[in-house]
Amino acid sequence: MYSTRLPFFIKTLPRSSHVCAYVRALSRLGGAGQFLGSSGRIVPDPDLSAAAMKGLEAMAAARRKLQIATWNIAAINNNPFEYWITYNEEPAYEKIMTEIEIFLESPGEKDVPVSAVFTEAMFDQLEKRMDGVGWDNVRSYWDEDFKNRKIVSGFMKDPLLGSKRLASMPDRITNTINVVNSDEPVCRPTVINMYSGDLSTLDIWWSAWEKFMFDTPLTIENKGETKTDPVYKMLQPIKKAKYPDITEAEEKVSLPLQTMCGAIFDAILVHMMNTVSQPDVWQSLKKTMVENLNKQKVPHTLDILENVYGTSDIITLQEVSASLINQARRRELGQKFWIVAPSDLDAVRDQNSVIFLSKSTFPAGPSAEITHLVEGSFEQGVDVPIAKGDILAITATDRDNIPFIIASFHGDTNGLATKPVLSAIITAMTSDPALITHKLIFGLDANTYEKAKPGKQQDVLEWGKHYVSFRLTSCWGDVPNPSNYTTFNSRTYLQPQLNKACKKSDKRSNGDVNPKDFILFGKGDFKVDRTWKDNTGEKKYIEDMAFPTLKFPSDHGVLATIIEPVVTH
Repeated sequence: MYSTRLPFFIKTLPRSSHVCAYVRALSRLGGAGQFLGSSGRIVPDPDLSAAAMKGLEAMAAARRKLQIATWNIAAINNNPFEYWITYNEEPAYEKIMTEIEIFLESPGEKDVPVSAVFTEAMFDQLEKRMDGVGWDNVRSYWDEDFKNRKIVSGFMKDPLLGSKRLASMPDRITNTINVVNSDEPVCRPTVINMYSGDLSTLDIWWSAWEKFMFDTPLTIENKGETKTDPVYKMLQPIKKAKYPDITEAEEKVSLPLQTMCGAIFDAILVHMMNTVSQPDVWQSLKKTMVENLNKQKVPHTLDILENVYGTSDIITLQEVSASLINQARRRELGQKFWIVAPSDLDAVRDQNSVIFLSKSTFPAGPSAEITHLVEGSFEQGVDVPIAKGDILAITATDRDNIPFIIASFHGDTNGLATKPVLSAIITAMTSDPALITHKLIFGLDANTYEKAKPGKQQDVLEWGKHYVSFRLTSCWGDVPNPSNYTTFNSRTYLQPQLNKACKKSDKRSNGDVNPKDFILFGKGDFKVDRTWKDNTGEKKYIEDMAFPTLKFPSDHGVLATIIEPVVTH
């Protein structure tokens, strides 16, 4: 029969101040003093514990297993060129990207003055526009500095320009603008977004850019209010308090100064592309990439979930947009799965953790959301780097009457929230005599690293020790293999942060190639039947392949496992 030992958490509950936190949390839920043992530890509700054991016995007797998948589907990236992709069908892609790399690393005679690209006539027109909206004049910055800079060594690769945010700030704000009552965003005329207009000459580009910035009123929603303004009014001052490298004089004129720098930046991008490739070649390539990587990202993602992972019992997703949630519910996925989103959905970043529950496996659907309980269980005084929508935790009971806690989590870039979030889930579970009987399934992008920077990133082996300390195991076992990667992405030279760009030859060594994704469960509850990862959408993983690709829409692989109940005789 199934083991009658206590749930796996009981042996690991701390006897320090954390116990007090458990008791306080329990008392808030409405006294359960009869479940507080003589040692001060929470004891499971015996009836619920027995029911859970009976359910696991039934599952084992029927030889039923659980298929679980987790996938960080990755927020939509508006720049189709930002990351190296695998695009074997089109040799022109790698040729163009390599030529851009050479242009920026070894420009030689191509390192011409800024004024040869963003011309004196263009600046004169920009000056009139900026004077016309009441901004301070920045001609002295143009005449005495910027027009004489070399486009690569003096502008694109100037680290001070980067730390002052004079080009990246206007790009961030105006690159892609979501407008009210439109499914299509409005894009600035530039190479590095989904802009579909003609950029075959600098004159054509400049005419479109000027009109976009000064003559295109857009209606946007911000903090519940709608407002219609031309794009230039959306720009934000650059404050020295936040970006200390900017001078006090530059801070005072940061609006016109960043507008000028943003124009120079876009002009150089157009010039580079038209130098290394024929306009009809690179613009046709971009159109195909935008269609597949950007516009079709959600449909491609849903196709993989529906056609390849539609037989799963549980799917945990991270970085999910509201649009994807709504589209999933309207498709066959909505017939097969309970699609559970956070009650406090993040509508600003539009990146949420979501859970799909098979309706056949969980006929009653989700029972309750306990995200608030998890978020309220962090250790006092510890600042955990999580954002709204990163955590979703729910309860649900399956057809064998086994109670589950199912959680989905998107870790911060450095993985420093991953251990505290797991600890908080355990604290929440062990604070309640009912929740302590539930079986945990936790799918997450842990953002762990093979070679972590000490104190700055989460080491994957240390993460393994952490979950094992709670008598949990993972689909990768107790000790994860540091070289069992689930990501392989690296930035190109066609994006604003050139300090993060990887040469073609360094994609593997300098890219984000790490073991980041996990599925956790109780070691005393389940064991792995088999586990696989997938970066093709075909249940296959091609090692040493950069992704996304035109067919696989995320920079994280899908991770899937089949687990079965542990039975002792």
